[in-house]
Amino acid sequence: AASGRALRGAARAGVQSPPIRGLRASPRARSAMPSWVIDRYGHNDVLRFTRDMVFPTIHFPNEVIIKVHAASLNPIDLSMRSGYGATALNMKRDPLKIKSMDTEFPLTLGRDVSGVIMECGLSVSYFKPGDEVVWAAIPPWKQGTLSEFVVASGNEVSFKPKCLSHTEAASLPYVGLTAWSAVNQVGGLNKSNCGGKRVLILGASGGVGTFAVQLLKAWGAHVTAVCSHDASTLMKKLGADDVIDYKSGNLEEQLKTLPLFDFILDNVGGSTEKWALDLLKKWSGATYVTLVTPFLINMDKLGVADGMLQTGVTVGSKTVKHLFKGVHYRWAFFMPSGPSLDEIAELVDSGKIQPVIDQVFSFSEVPKAFLKLEGGHARGKTVIDVISKK
Repeated sequence: AASGRALRGAARAGVQSPPIRGLRASPRARSAMPSWVIDRYGHNDVLRFTRDMVFPTIHFPNEVIIKVHAASLNPIDLSMRSGYGATALNMKRDPLKIKSMDTEFPLTLGRDVSGVIMECGLSVSYFKPGDEVVWAAIPPWKQGTLSEFVVASGNEVSFKPKCLSHTEAASLPYVGLTAWSAVNQVGGLNKSNCGGKRVLILGASGGVGTFAVQLLKAWGAHVTAVCSHDASTLMKKLGADDVIDYKSGNLEEQLKTLPLFDFILDNVGGSTEKWALDLLKKWSGATYVTLVTPFLINMDKLGVADGMLQTGVTVGSKTVKHLFKGVHYRWAFFMPSGPSLDEIAELVDSGKIQPVIDQVFSFSEVPKAFLKLEGGHARGKTVIDVISKK
């Protein structure tokens, strides 16, 4: 497996260079495609279906075009629909400010994709047109996956697990990579050092939480999951050792009755940060990682430069403050990564991780899917079957 991943990494290599038009492609003559887009930020009424979205173009030699079979929604799609993070993401889309801000629209949401490779840039050697079993998570500064086709970097794409359908596969990339970033890349846990560690997951029944529970159990950790009572059966099914109902009493007091933890993953934020770090084992390398940060809020409120400065000051001061108390404090974010999806696919195919899907909608029902996600209390992912005929 390790040598296979190394070969994949070598084959993925392809640093972005000036735009070129060279392709290895399946023939096509179309210039437009069906998509769900927004033309302004707002509530659900800003979602618009069009058959005239510009067909995606390969601009760099390491890019591929994917025909989307299935996609899924994440909380970031609700946030982006409302304009959250617009300042930072617009800068990422157009760092030289060549275009006016209005040209970001029409904007396609959706981060997850499972589908078929249609075209490849010249430096893409690991994939070829016609590969039917790929999945990816598209970063939020790119056009999204609620569309017939989407462009991705070859380094963001992986062969999906053989045991999953497209709708099942589309539920995992974004939440899987977010959890992987928090637990492995930021938190430093892996299959070699995780055995026997006590882990607490706050907000365990959402997409990231359900994935993290399974990942940490696959690596041998003792997992305590915090969720509402109606999700407790699901948590046990996914392997959680202890399940705490945050509605059954004072959560802080309930957790204080348990042995201290080696690692905490916080998907909730807010007031939990004020007391959660006291639940860690002091001076043992114990780490608290939160996925709820003010990074994009600062950008939107203060602008890019001042927002980044404020963010750096905040995380720096908190890191030092807690380091003096004997624990590590970290922020984590989604990171697109085909190689990490390779590792996740191996865990899925070995039966250690399974998709958790709350509901599947057809492509014509995208607004209903957004309302479902907006209603909260989902147990797993909201998936869109893009090629459905309903």
